[in-house]
Amino acid sequence: MKLRSLAAVAVLALTTLAAHAQVGLYLNPVAIRVSNSTADSGAFAFLGQNSTSQVFYGFDIGGYYDFFRAPGDLLTLGLDVRESDLHANNALLKSFLTGVRVSAKPFVRPIKPYVQASIGVGTTKAPSSAVHINKFDYALYGGVDYTLQKHIDWRVAEIGYGSLTTVSSASVGTGNGLSVPSSNQVSFSSGFVFRF
Repeated sequence: MKLRSLAAVAVLALTTLAAHAQVGLYLNPVAIRVSNSTADSGAFAFLGQNSTSQVFYGFDIGGYYDFFRAPGDLLTLGLDVRESDLHANNALLKSFLTGVRVSAKPFVRPIKPYVQASIGVGTTKAPSSAVHINKFDYALYGGVDYTLQKHIDWRVAEIGYGSLTTVSSASVGTGNGLSVPSSNQVSFSSGFVFRF
């Protein structure tokens, strides 16, 4: 009898949790400034010959699933999955990230700030080479969504910081003793989120 009661309570709790879950999908333009502390001058120079920074432009496509809501919707917890495709100076930067997302509604209802921590895989290709490398990627994001309609939010701004080991003369193996650089990434994005 106790087991049946426990099972009934668990099913009721999961049904209630699913009823309050929310999905958001987005396709937004993004700009990322990628920088290294050391310039690369080899054939695999990701940022260009003797350059220590470059701005990449492209888009993020992704979605989030908020599976927990605090009473009054003051706080939500969810998962976010996104893929980025960016280009600059004939170089390529792609990433696939999954992360934990926390959003809040501490102010007037339409304003929803959020923070997110993500990990995944980043792919880079230098401008003058066909060699691609895949490395561990991470990023921290913070942003503000503004509700326009019941199912549409305007992503006013999202700012992110991350790090990725990019393709370089050292990471491909021709670095002649150079250490493999880790590139810092600062991103900015804005756009729309469609909620279901």
